[in-house]
Amino acid sequence: MARRSLGRWLALLLLGGIGLAPSAPRAQTLTAVLEAEVVTLDPHFTTAYISRTFGYMVFDTLFGMDRSGTPRPQMVESWTTSPDGLTWRFTLREGLLWHDGTPVTAADCVASLRRWAPRSALGARLLAATASIEANDARSFTLTLKESYGLVLETLGTAASPGPFMLPERLARTPGTERITEIIGSGPFMYRREDHRPGDRMLLRRNPRYNSRPEPNDLFAGGKPVRIEALELRVVPDGLTAANAIQAGEVDYMQYAPFDLLPRLERDRRVRVLGFTGLDTFTGHYRTNAATGPFSDPAIRRVLLRLVDQAEVMAAFGLSSQYQRTCPAIFVCGGPYETAVGSEVARDPSIEAARAALRATSYNGEPVIVMVANDLEAARISSEVLANRMRQAGFNVDMQVMDWASLLARRTRRDGWHVFGVHAIGIDLQSPITNPFVAFTCSGIPASGYHCNERLTALFDAFTKAPDQAARMRLIEEMQRLIYSEVITLPWGQFAQPALHRANLRNLVPSAIPVFWNVEK
Repeated sequence: MARRSLGRWLALLLLGGIGLAPSAPRAQTLTAVLEAEVVTLDPHFTTAYISRTFGYMVFDTLFGMDRSGTPRPQMVESWTTSPDGLTWRFTLREGLLWHDGTPVTAADCVASLRRWAPRSALGARLLAATASIEANDARSFTLTLKESYGLVLETLGTAASPGPFMLPERLARTPGTERITEIIGSGPFMYRREDHRPGDRMLLRRNPRYNSRPEPNDLFAGGKPVRIEALELRVVPDGLTAANAIQAGEVDYMQYAPFDLLPRLERDRRVRVLGFTGLDTFTGHYRTNAATGPFSDPAIRRVLLRLVDQAEVMAAFGLSSQYQRTCPAIFVCGGPYETAVGSEVARDPSIEAARAALRATSYNGEPVIVMVANDLEAARISSEVLANRMRQAGFNVDMQVMDWASLLARRTRRDGWHVFGVHAIGIDLQSPITNPFVAFTCSGIPASGYHCNERLTALFDAFTKAPDQAARMRLIEEMQRLIYSEVITLPWGQFAQPALHRANLRNLVPSAIPVFWNVEK
């Protein structure tokens, strides 16, 4: 008996049953390894992608973005707009409940929008155009604008981080600079503190009160039926360990499959490699610093236009063609604002042409610091490729290697760096208002690289007031010409970071932001 008890204890330990509150049956629990541990549970507090993923599981939104990028009603049942476009009245669906069983009210949503908006690029734009936002009754509220704003629904349904997630009013009154201390949403999964072991795992249980929409699911829009009893998020920092766990059947889903293991994983019939396209792919950029040294001269920055070879960067990743592509669009290929306008000079990279262009500038051999993040594979490879090509073109390159946290800290300085490689997901990059590589120009915020082009900021303002897609597209083209001309940022390629899952999962929503409604095990 003692020996059988010890064996049972070891089995429970391997399956993760020790240390959490009693869980759902293992057969109905989906175990996932995400990009990182969920540390910040407040969905408004941070732009971290992992907190956005947690947000979609536990909270809900007024509108949800479908796969085409169109906002669709989610918590909202209906809305009306005045002829002048300045007054918007929204009515919530009946039967929406918080996880504690209390009804969702319009006052909750108004308080949530007021807390979220200042912390979001799009939300802040909407807030600046707003005269008032007030609850009318338990299920409806009115947004009154003081000036034209053409992206009301796009803002309320944005998937950019941080997302416009709804909270109970008593929690939404917490200042945005402080984290909420109680995690209660109205989304498809429920969080309980006793189910969370920081540094190890978190168990999210199916919300039995969730009022799913009746129409079929379309990414963050439509119905979100939960067909599993629980979602277990395990912390497994090592990619090889997580991939081996999936192959062994100990884990069901892995958000980022290691690039170097893809050929082996694609041959394993027990698992499926899930590639992505369009807004679910990542686009890499070289971020430049306009505040100091030789790169304060736009002519010297423009040498990069003749130097950066997207095909060479992508080849250095070792990815097959199905997972990568070259892309000149600042606002991503496969998105609503894809265009090649302005990129003409960057289409035929050449070391010789770059060398000649550099000789024609005022460059006098000053050191150019290329920062390399050694703990992010794509950022490291892209920066190393750039540093090598810059040396060949005649730059005096000082390649400084550090971890990503140190790189971000260095980036806040006006000096001590000139360029580095980074990447972000298309969902955030698709709009000039949410694209962090260009949105902060003239702001003085370190993320801007201390660039300032007043014409570009005027185009951003015009974009939010444009009446339709055609007008916005004309503005996008002018923006892109300016961005390329000033080399505010420069794309180095677009790629998918494939996910990995067990072959027995059915109806998994294909999304680079992992969501676990609809899936069956």
